[in-house]
Amino acid sequence: MEQLIAWFEQAGLREEVALFGARLTGLLLLVFLGWLANLCAKRIILRIADRMIQRSRLNWLKLIQEKRVLTRLSHLAPAIVIFFLAPVLLADWDGVNKATNLGVRLYLIVIFLMVLDATLNSVIAGYERNATGNLPIKGLVQAVKLILFIVGGILVASTLMGHEPLVLLSGLGALTAVFMLVFRDPILGLVAGIQLSANDMVKKGDWIEMPQQGADGDVIDVSLTTVKVQNWDRTITNIPSYALISDSFRNWRGMQEAGGRRMKRSLFIDMRSIRTVDRKLLERFKTIRLLESYLERKENEIHEHNRKLGVGEEDLVNARHLTNIGCFRAYCAEYLRNHPRVHQEMIQISRQLDPTPQGLPLEIYGFAKDTAWVNYEGIQSDIFDHLFSVLPYFDLRLFQQPSGTDIENLGELLNRKDVESSAKKADK
Repeated sequence: MEQLIAWFEQAGLREEVALFGARLTGLLLLVFLGWLANLCAKRIILRIADRMIQRSRLNWLKLIQEKRVLTRLSHLAPAIVIFFLAPVLLADWDGVNKATNLGVRLYLIVIFLMVLDATLNSVIAGYERNATGNLPIKGLVQAVKLILFIVGGILVASTLMGHEPLVLLSGLGALTAVFMLVFRDPILGLVAGIQLSANDMVKKGDWIEMPQQGADGDVIDVSLTTVKVQNWDRTITNIPSYALISDSFRNWRGMQEAGGRRMKRSLFIDMRSIRTVDRKLLERFKTIRLLESYLERKENEIHEHNRKLGVGEEDLVNARHLTNIGCFRAYCAEYLRNHPRVHQEMIQISRQLDPTPQGLPLEIYGFAKDTAWVNYEGIQSDIFDHLFSVLPYFDLRLFQQPSGTDIENLGELLNRKDVESSAKKADK
């Protein structure tokens, strides 16, 4: 700086003008060197680094490039140059020197926060692409980001005020109650988001059902304070994280991981069609391949039971008999056990429920191998299509309430009988 002042004085300028010219020259030179450092960092160093990353096979380096970590890091170059050269080039300009030093310190804090933010974004992207675990770390990383930004804000405030960060923190203690009241929802969301992530309660890709929030679909995003669900009608529902902690919801992930989706549906049998199996019906049943072993076992069991009681098979009350509903129930069980698209390692039941005014419910309970919605519905429909169609073969009928057509046909039948009755009376 003294050499610049001497050079300007030798040029014939007054001392005040020479001092101002030297200061202005030092400031311009500082700005130029900062610009040059930024240009070299972006045009030379950053381009070389990008080319090396593109040739590299390391995926984490490509993620760093994609999330612009190095681009944000390059902003440190001019700040470092100005931070170290400002005391030299602006040595006699205390006000500008201090302002420059303060600005550079604030700039460095902001740049470090931006670099850490981009680095954490690359961590999230890398985990979501390559993770084999089920932990949704986005909420945890966002919590870390929040803490970092709070710390950064404290550092910025302490730098502007010229105090140590601990002094500022001690002053904020009195405002804790106010912050708890004003920022209640964000704080609840923060705690709930950490619980959801740590306990693996919900993660991206899960199918969840939460009627009280109008959500029924796939989770497409799990953030610190919000869980975003795309419903089956393609609408989007945003659920506060704390709602998933305080209220109940259904997560279908267990079903998807197990590889079997439950089928549970009843056929309502008209109880007037239920009867014992006579010889003719038994011969018909023996032609059904799935019932061969069942009929053989049951016939021997019934014959031995009746022999011990000393009753004949013609005794409908005291003797045991096969029934068409029992044979059909056994057929349903065997049909599930032999179906290629029914999960054979999971529970299967064919059972009667309590009789209702709509008939006797015969419940079919099993698990389809395919958990995808469309395929699952196809498997279930095919099974019940078959059971509906073979039901008359067992001399059974499904219960169905009278429709308008049934009542209309009944009315026509009654009118026809009235006409015939009137005609017979007229003939007499």
